[in-house]
Amino acid sequence: MRKHILIVLGLILLVIAGGVTYLAWPDTAELSVDQVAGKLPKITDPRIQTIPTVKVAKVVGWQNGTMPTPAAGLKVQSFATGLDHPRWMYRLPNGDVLVAETNSPPREGGGITGWVMKVLMGRAGAGVPSANRITLLRDANGDGVAETKSVFMTGLNSPFGMTLLDGQLYIGNTDALVRVPYTEGATKITAKPELVIKLNPGGNHWARNVITAADGKTLYVGVGSSSNIAENGMDAEKYRANILQVWPKDKNWRIYAAGLRNPNGMAINPKSGGLWTVANERDMLGSDLAPDYMTQVEFGDNFGWPWYYWGGYPDSRVEPKNPALQQYAKRPDYALGPHVAALGLTFSADAKLGAKFANGAFVGEHGSWNRKPVSGYKVVYVPFGDTGFPAANAKPVDVLGGFLNKDGDAQGRPVGVITDKTGGLLVADDVGNVIWRVSAGR
Repeated sequence: MRKHILIVLGLILLVIAGGVTYLAWPDTAELSVDQVAGKLPKITDPRIQTIPTVKVAKVVGWQNGTMPTPAAGLKVQSFATGLDHPRWMYRLPNGDVLVAETNSPPREGGGITGWVMKVLMGRAGAGVPSANRITLLRDANGDGVAETKSVFMTGLNSPFGMTLLDGQLYIGNTDALVRVPYTEGATKITAKPELVIKLNPGGNHWARNVITAADGKTLYVGVGSSSNIAENGMDAEKYRANILQVWPKDKNWRIYAAGLRNPNGMAINPKSGGLWTVANERDMLGSDLAPDYMTQVEFGDNFGWPWYYWGGYPDSRVEPKNPALQQYAKRPDYALGPHVAALGLTFSADAKLGAKFANGAFVGEHGSWNRKPVSGYKVVYVPFGDTGFPAANAKPVDVLGGFLNKDGDAQGRPVGVITDKTGGLLVADDVGNVIWRVSAGR
């Protein structure tokens, strides 16, 4: 009799536990995005998720002539259409724009992480093969529309970042930094890429950005982590969650900064010459944690991943522990909000969008999957002060929205942001397959 009573009690407790789990899932945000943004974001207690909150906007594309919505005093038009997952851009010295039409390489792995990624990629319109192509866009008459769209380079492996240095075009493939000779005004490159350094591929963060350092001699390469919180072990994260500094002449490199889960967008602050990046933080700590961020990066910095977030808050899920790192984990300069998926970054140095957008940085927010309600799905502007850092009480300012329709579906998702030769802001929309151009006026 006693045995039967214990079994019944056990079943009741199991049902209660299941009900509590159901009621708590999916986790719903208790704070606004703005409350978790700025120099002093609100950092709440984590709400660790065993079953992740999966809420990603279904991609429907731009229909019936719809377009994004610019901020007051700005206007938007399509710079180029008919592209295949345009994610990143680079402006050449003559004003031509290179666009990486690219996507994730084939993914492997099962378990809950593999399931989540398959769900996300399918719903977000990303589950298609990569075009592995760089396309050249040319607006010769300066009317804000590229009248020339031509294939510039093929035969790449999920290419992303691009930069020029000493007559060579450097390209960040998912598994290597490569280069080809470049002549100004060229419209096509057929040369076989030369290997500069190998990069560890695979996992969740495949995109490799590359920019030229302020010294004009070295390059910075961003290599995101393979996982959320190193759940596959640190051996799988070797030379990842890093920004690397590369000496291309000698093909040497070193770890410049560490503990950055996904340092995708990188840019040089035109006033200070310092390196800045935006980074995607970890998932499954609840809809209010942890904030993605924008920060200056100096040699030797460690921002704490996977053990710590936002300058020393411990992630109890990570094993083995690393208590010695806590006091050295650098706090980022500016939070952008939870799960916004900050990917694009460019400073406003040569933008001509009016005084309101003259001293700061533009950030492309691809949009969340692990938050309810969703966050991101827009381009924002972060005002800077005279110190060369974000202004003390500044919150992100919407520059380009309307990527979600009234039903919450994604008409597009912004990634890379750069300025064009006339001071407009170009935005790569990787599922709308458009490059948008934002300019002053109505």
